[in-house]
Amino acid sequence: MIPHLEDLPDPSGKRVLLRADFNVPITRGEDADGQGTIDDDLRIRAALPTIQWLLDRGAHVTACSHLGRPKGKPDPRYSMAPVRERLGQLAPGVELLENLRFDPGEEANDPAFVQRLIEGQDLYVDDAFGAAHRAHASIVGPPQFLPSAAGHLLAKEVEVLGGLLHQPGRPFVCVLGGSKVSDKLGVIQALLDKADRLLIGGGMCFTFLKAMGQQVGESLLEPDQVEVCQKLLADAGDRILLPSDITGLGPDDAVRQFGRSLPAGWKGLDIGPGSAAEFSDVIAEARTVFWNGPMGVFEDERFAAGTSTVAHAVAGCRGFTVVGGGDSASALAKFGLADDVDHVSTGGGASLEFIEQGDLPGLQALREAPNA
Repeated sequence: MIPHLEDLPDPSGKRVLLRADFNVPITRGEDADGQGTIDDDLRIRAALPTIQWLLDRGAHVTACSHLGRPKGKPDPRYSMAPVRERLGQLAPGVELLENLRFDPGEEANDPAFVQRLIEGQDLYVDDAFGAAHRAHASIVGPPQFLPSAAGHLLAKEVEVLGGLLHQPGRPFVCVLGGSKVSDKLGVIQALLDKADRLLIGGGMCFTFLKAMGQQVGESLLEPDQVEVCQKLLADAGDRILLPSDITGLGPDDAVRQFGRSLPAGWKGLDIGPGSAAEFSDVIAEARTVFWNGPMGVFEDERFAAGTSTVAHAVAGCRGFTVVGGGDSASALAKFGLADDVDHVSTGGGASLEFIEQGDLPGLQALREAPNA
């Protein structure tokens, strides 16, 4: 069990260091003066219940977060200034430190950087699920020294994803997409032990199709993973469902439907309408659904139909539905369905690692805090 906010000593009058995930999309101006416009403030608003809980109990809150990948040195393109301005509007009085990744000590988990972070602080709260799979200084350092707790957002993620691992309603159906099998191999293996059906689309499906003896044309393929996919298919039997048709892009920008085999010169960029319908039928019967990864290049309208059909099926499912952040969450937003699923994770990589490993460095650190 990880400590929750209620497990903290009385925060009244105390200084609380809050690790949030304010890694929001920002459009910067040409002058790169550190200012910019936040395109989506969802991650800032997601931290407000925890912030308000602390403020209501008289705490002085100092938030910290990373933003982008500034590579361990100050870079005005990744300044927290726009986030600080928005946070000031939503939660007046809350301080926000500069981008944690401006210091190489953050990603290196440098003990000296940890000490600078916690100087003058009395308590620590981690509400950054999207970074909980990183053993970075701001994630695993403070709980070694301060009474610590998971914020509401982090606690909710652990509750929901833990439920998928330990007590899913059945049938439990997992839908996986995205580019590479190698990126999700551990997750596929972990889910095969728990799920009733595994539906695989996106670029990763072509390595599986190749493993079945199909021709994949110019589609994304990982030759070194073909044997692995053959073994997975043999072990899984009919529990893995692959696309039965493909939408491909060919010479002169032609778009055409194929079965499972694509000729030379053609690249598969979406599951076909038949596959989308088959996937939807399986999803409709599920009691629990976990979806991570688009079915195709949904940013291009010519190859958005597969992802759109699956997204609508997940949103319309009467079972408990969880979307694992990342591109899947972006697709839900694009199709206006974000409010129609039970839980949208705030961390794509973190949600996958939690499902694969059953734990995360940030959670382990909280369990070892002085008050745990």
